[in-house]
Amino acid sequence: MIDPLIAIMYGLAIIVIFIIIFLPRWGIVALFRRLQKNIDRVLVEDALKHIYDYESNQLQTSTESISINLSITKEQAEKISNRLEQMGLIDKKENSLILTSEGRSYALRVIRIHRLLERYMADETSVKESDWHSEAEEKEHAISIEEANALAAQLGNPLYDPHGDPIPTDSGELPERKGISLSALKPGEFAIIIHIEDEPETVYAQIAAMGLFNGMQVRMIESSGTKIKFEADGEEYILAPIIAANITVIPLTEKEDIIKDFKTLSSLKMNEEAVVVGIAKSCRGQQRRRLMDFGVVPGTKIKPIIRSIGSDPTGYIIRGATVALRKRQSDQIYIKTTGGTK
Repeated sequence: MIDPLIAIMYGLAIIVIFIIIFLPRWGIVALFRRLQKNIDRVLVEDALKHIYDYESNQLQTSTESISINLSITKEQAEKISNRLEQMGLIDKKENSLILTSEGRSYALRVIRIHRLLERYMADETSVKESDWHSEAEEKEHAISIEEANALAAQLGNPLYDPHGDPIPTDSGELPERKGISLSALKPGEFAIIIHIEDEPETVYAQIAAMGLFNGMQVRMIESSGTKIKFEADGEEYILAPIIAANITVIPLTEKEDIIKDFKTLSSLKMNEEAVVVGIAKSCRGQQRRRLMDFGVVPGTKIKPIIRSIGSDPTGYIIRGATVALRKRQSDQIYIKTTGGTK
């Protein structure tokens, strides 16, 4: 015969387990359903972005391309495409998936959030450039339209993300994209980089690792079917044409100011005085603000007075104060020497 106390405890345990599993909002079943719903939403939104990207590049989208791009099975891709069709976001024509007007608007909302997040990370945080895309990919699905509009206002309603991609407006309009491929430049021509494609990530990582960035001025040396050779910031770069195709530039005319010779702060000799003329556009976010807080702005006089063992960091006199800067920082500060030492 079962002890009454044990029977009561057994019964309470069953009730507790039932509550834990089936509690309407916080039970395991409810949590699992929310998790599955979030996963489905992420797949739907990623699929819409993929279809939009393919349509923008005049490529045909299929369940197979969704499967490859989203790294899911063909069965999952088929399920997602059926769901998109049921939601009125795509039309299926033979083997092609085509966005409806509602689908295009939805895709642009997600793209707007993604590019705003990248702009925010570039300007307001110390997140590494190589991580902007993946961080934005993770967070874009959890931000509402209202939050995105508030973020846009905070950033001054930027037109482009840090890679040079246009940011859709809240009404779904896109700023005009200009420029030509880097490989289209002729030897001797100058241009400014205005866009670096951040996908595929392996290609973008290679370009970022070389130190190329939007706003950088380049001069073409050689362009052929096997290599693209150009000069930027006093260094020569060689890219395969398939890599160079991910870089968009605007050619400079003869009337524009073309900087051929410049110096960086790191090139100054001890006690040699110079004037700051600018900070490289590759220096962003907190690092840029930190330099500006130190007084590193155009017109400021600057002079190295002390170097540590190994010459890194170096101590500079800036507006009467001694500031230690690493070489990687002084490499990003452009100067004009005054010809004097004190």
